[in-house]
Amino acid sequence: MKQTTNPRQLALESLTACEKDGKFANLEVNASLVSSGLSEADAGLYTRLVYGVLERKITLDYIIDGISDRPSASLDCDVLTAIRLGLYQMLYMDRIPDHAAVSESVELVPRSKRGFVNAVLRTFLRNGKAVSFPTEGDFAYRLSVKYSFPEELCRLYMDCYGDECAEGILAASNGEPPLSLRVNTLRSDIGEIAERLCGRASEIAPSIVLTKEFSAAVKEGIASGDFFVQDEASRICTAVLDAKPGETVVDTCACPGGKTFSAALDMENRGTVYAFDLHKNKLSLIEKGAKRLGIGIIRTAENDARCPVPHLVGKADRVLCDAPCSGLGVIAKKPDIRYKSLDSVKRLPEIQYDVLCGAAEYVREGGVLVYSTCTLNTAENEEIVRKFLVCHKEFAPESDEKYGLIDGMRTFFPHKDGCDGFFIAKMRRREK
Repeated sequence: MKQTTNPRQLALESLTACEKDGKFANLEVNASLVSSGLSEADAGLYTRLVYGVLERKITLDYIIDGISDRPSASLDCDVLTAIRLGLYQMLYMDRIPDHAAVSESVELVPRSKRGFVNAVLRTFLRNGKAVSFPTEGDFAYRLSVKYSFPEELCRLYMDCYGDECAEGILAASNGEPPLSLRVNTLRSDIGEIAERLCGRASEIAPSIVLTKEFSAAVKEGIASGDFFVQDEASRICTAVLDAKPGETVVDTCACPGGKTFSAALDMENRGTVYAFDLHKNKLSLIEKGAKRLGIGIIRTAENDARCPVPHLVGKADRVLCDAPCSGLGVIAKKPDIRYKSLDSVKRLPEIQYDVLCGAAEYVREGGVLVYSTCTLNTAENEEIVRKFLVCHKEFAPESDEKYGLIDGMRTFFPHKDGCDGFFIAKMRRREK
């Protein structure tokens, strides 16, 4: 258990754990914040350093390779991490003086290694903190260095959406994203909540978007059930589902529950929402969240989405299939996802198709089926839906002009839509 009260030291320890032990950044950060006892200000600095260095790691190593007589790949993990921390503070954190960024980073390593860390960081300062990004050669490589994404992911975006859109995605996936909140309309008024939090009401009611630093009032409101975190694209997904009071709704891959809660609120807490998930241990997140929000119509159960629950087949008015995916649309919130090998993504389309086929069995005649992912990858999105529609003639795509679904589908891009990268497809089961 970490006991340090130095946020930079804790950041180095957490980054080292992510680098050497393969720990997930969000889990490492959450655990460290609980055990460290940092003040609110130091906790904010620690969190920013961990996520920021992870986000800019490729760019930072490119800079190190240009100013150090030893390549970054050859450096001890603690030395490399300390240099990354110093560079990150000097490049991306305006409120920290350069001399403090250098001295504090040098102090993070054993005395025998401090001379080297100091020399590299001071060389960067002497050079005026100048960074010369490559301007010629392979475009994927140039994007990789500038935006700190692996080349294979840059190429994936380029293949799916073209060079210009790919660069837009990469640029928008760095930095701190806005926080979107779904207001609990069972007990709260959106106008009052927006005024309290100094946020703006989203066009996708009843949501609020916060672009400034998040206050203690946000944590208090989440704890009391006045609202919960839900990205605007996710909120649009449940708006497209358009669940009505009194209906039967099935959410086949429900955890952690944001879309389940949103659908139940759209139903004014009348009807039934069946929330299924493959992982039984995660269902408590939905149960606790529903209790906190005062929602009583959600029924949870463990279930593999590929194998529909028999007594609900053909009984649901609306079905949401938020399929397990690569998560490439939420990199702004989870920067370490960008380093995931794309080999691990190749098996997902087969699973996603089977999950969608299973979800379809719940839909009654005339009912609605919504397929969604939080990724930007046509193989996991459009291609799955097109294959499904070819093989399931009983379903037809349903356009939605209000939410921009053309031929029943829409991809949301962070640089164009100001939200997570997200995909939504709406289909309706034909009546015989």
